[in-house]
Amino acid sequence: MSDQNLDIQQDHQQYIEPLNGWVRTHNCCELNANNIGSEVCLMGWVQFRRDHGGLIFIDLRDRRGLTQVVFSPDVNKEAHKLAHILRTEYVVAIKGEVRHRPEGMTNTGMVTGEVEVYVTEWKLLNTAKTTPFQIEDRVDASENLRLEYRYLDLRRPKLANNFIIRNRAAQAIRRYLDELDFLEVETPFLTKSTPEGARDFLVPSRTNQGEFYALPQSPQIFKQLLMTAGMDRYYQIVRCFRDEDLRADRQPEFTQVDIEMSFADEKQVQDMAEGLVGRVFKECLDVEIPNTFPRMTYDQAIEEYGLDKPDTRFDLRLKNVSHVVKDSGFRLFSSAELVKAMRVPGGAVLSRKEIDQYTDFVKIYGAQGLAWIKIKEDEWQSPIAKFLSDEERKGLTEELGLEVGDIVFFQAGPSDMVNNALGYLRIEVAKRFDLIPENTYNFLWVTDFPLFEYDAEEKRYVACHHPFTSAQDGEENVMVTDPANAKARAYDLVLNGSEVGGGSIRMHNRERQEEMFSALGFSKEEAEEQFGFLMEAFEYGAPPHGGIAFGLDRLVMILTNSPSIRDVIAFPKTQKGTCMLTNAPSAVSSTQLRDLSLRLREVKKEAAE
Repeated sequence: MSDQNLDIQQDHQQYIEPLNGWVRTHNCCELNANNIGSEVCLMGWVQFRRDHGGLIFIDLRDRRGLTQVVFSPDVNKEAHKLAHILRTEYVVAIKGEVRHRPEGMTNTGMVTGEVEVYVTEWKLLNTAKTTPFQIEDRVDASENLRLEYRYLDLRRPKLANNFIIRNRAAQAIRRYLDELDFLEVETPFLTKSTPEGARDFLVPSRTNQGEFYALPQSPQIFKQLLMTAGMDRYYQIVRCFRDEDLRADRQPEFTQVDIEMSFADEKQVQDMAEGLVGRVFKECLDVEIPNTFPRMTYDQAIEEYGLDKPDTRFDLRLKNVSHVVKDSGFRLFSSAELVKAMRVPGGAVLSRKEIDQYTDFVKIYGAQGLAWIKIKEDEWQSPIAKFLSDEERKGLTEELGLEVGDIVFFQAGPSDMVNNALGYLRIEVAKRFDLIPENTYNFLWVTDFPLFEYDAEEKRYVACHHPFTSAQDGEENVMVTDPANAKARAYDLVLNGSEVGGGSIRMHNRERQEEMFSALGFSKEEAEEQFGFLMEAFEYGAPPHGGIAFGLDRLVMILTNSPSIRDVIAFPKTQKGTCMLTNAPSAVSSTQLRDLSLRLREVKKEAAE
């Protein structure tokens, strides 16, 4: 901001007045033709000021919208004269008469576009420096700058509307669950660190030397204890914390809608969840969605889409062609654990530059490269075409339904890499060819998840969801004897390729829970130290129970058609986990560090003795 502008802004502060009993009668998105002739009082920020001859126009903004305000010397000469000081983002209160806009001047792009308010008197409530970026939706400022001035960024109409929708969703959830006799119960933020899942955020305890609290990754243990306590139906909209590597759809702290039900099976939980989501979409977007959602097994999702959260709005599918190329002269195919292909109808129009960009893209998921073939009228155009026999070409044509003008992408290697690389490439290709329909909401239950997944780094099985998920009925022994093939009573709710909710039927029997911990590599002593209080609770008559947790941030992101969950979180962190506004995380005082260091030294000394 220039010194001259700063001097002007400071000079204008002499005109600031207190409200002195003025009361806002309407918001800035409320007035219409029905209000013509009314005396109103509006308050907000100056979005724009325009001088048109003898009249001064401003667009007055609050979080709900805009109203055009007119200062006329014919209405109040002094008010009009003083209005020349107004600048963008000045805070004002105005009183005036609602009038119809002149013929031909109606603005159909504004909710209040039929009317304008002629000012009879007004007050300057505060001045404002020149903002570092324009307070409007089309802004070219970097995200880091906008996060640094988040309180200004939140004034932009799109972001303000995101939080109107977020609030509407939260209230719809509360009303719906209250109608179903759920209790909202708060659980602790300072709890015990557990070894499963992402890393915990730790909080040193001043009163318990050398010991730490952990911030909860979810209320999982506490909601099971509430079921054991007879609360029967519990929910809360709760903050959760995970110290993990961040992506565009992750934050170190996030909001979860946590729901648990006693004496319920998968269908009861899913029926409840479908009704909840239907209520949210109706109240937030006035959109009717189906009463029941289609279901797909985890195995089918991985087989056809490569991911356990398939976007079913478009129909590109993956095909296992290992059997077709198992004897291929192309060694990458013949030696691979898995070979999958994705046919893209009309995809032969892709340039070599675009294919190279896709090759770089799949490397994010561990792929070494990307094999491809363009199906031309008289040839198969590809660096690998010379390695394929006539029989293999015939087999691929039949298996994939190849036609002239298509392109086929292949991935070969370990199954996890193949499925991830092609699964995410499928989405990128769909964007390129405009295959994803707008304003479409495809819900899907993915069911029958594996109970375990093998962690190659730790050389042991880990829980696919969490260690309290029940094995499917009749597979309790498989959990112990053949963990690789054990199936879980777990289910995820997927919307447009994003997981918006996940849940399971839980264990409520100590013996089974101990078997689960054993399968996960816990010793009896470790299991007792970490979860003994929960397993003891199971011995006092724990009921069968299960539930689901929705990611509120991700759900609102889809409701508002936002590109990132950062756009629906009031004060988000960057992808490095930092807050540009407060500069958190930050150094703490030397006194705090000294006290913590002394306590840790004392604990180590006691342990050594």
